[in-house]
Amino acid sequence: MNIHIDPTWKTVLSEEFTKPYFENLIGFVKEEYAANTCYPPGPEIFAAFNHCPFDQVKVVIIGQDPYHGPKQANGLCFSVHDGIPFPPSLVNIFREIHTDLGKDIPLTGNLERWADQGVLLLNATLTVRKGEAGSHQNRGWEIFTDAVIKKISDQKKDIVFLLWGGFAKKKGASINRQVHEVLESGHPSPLSANKGHWFGNKHFSQTNVFLKAKGLPEVNW
Repeated sequence: MNIHIDPTWKTVLSEEFTKPYFENLIGFVKEEYAANTCYPPGPEIFAAFNHCPFDQVKVVIIGQDPYHGPKQANGLCFSVHDGIPFPPSLVNIFREIHTDLGKDIPLTGNLERWADQGVLLLNATLTVRKGEAGSHQNRGWEIFTDAVIKKISDQKKDIVFLLWGGFAKKKGASINRQVHEVLESGHPSPLSANKGHWFGNKHFSQTNVFLKAKGLPEVNW
C-alpha cells in the first residue's frame, strides 16, 4: 500500500513509517481491504492529513473509529460523504454550533470545509471493517495517531485541541497544556449529550476567541 499523505506530514512522520509496528499495520490493512469491505475507501484513509497539511493545523478534533456503514466514512472524524444522512453525533455537533454561533444546520455532513481551514479531524483508528465497529483497533493505528498528536504538541504552538468524551481526553494526555489550548467536554453522541455533558460547551465560539487573540484566522464553522 502506497502512503498517499501530504508532503508536510510525510516529513514530520518519516520516522513512524519505517518502524516495525507501522509496517505490520500496513500489511494488516492491505489484507483486510483485499479480503473484506472496509472503510474509508483506500484513497481516503489519510484524507484528514491531505486536507490539513502540518504547517496549516490550528485546531485538532480527536475521534475514535471511522463510521462502519456504507458510504459514510470519508477519512475525517465525525464527517460523512455528501448526500449521506447525518449520524447522531454529527447532528448534535451541528445543533451545538447552531446554539453557540447562530449558524443554520448545513445541507451536508462533509466536514472537508473545516479541514481545509486548518482543522485536523483525526480518528484514533483510521480504518474499519464494514459493520464491525472497532474491528481495526489495537493493530497499530493508535500508536501512529498518538505520534501525530505528540508531533503537533511538540513542534507547534497555540493549537486548540477539542477533546470530546473520555476516550479523547485519554488520547490527549500527552498534549502540552502550557503551550496549547485544550477544551474538554462530554461526547456529542446522544448517550452523553442527552445527559447534559455536551450541549452548551460553546467549544466553537471559544476556539475562535482563542484564535483571534493569537492573531490567527477564525474557523468558519
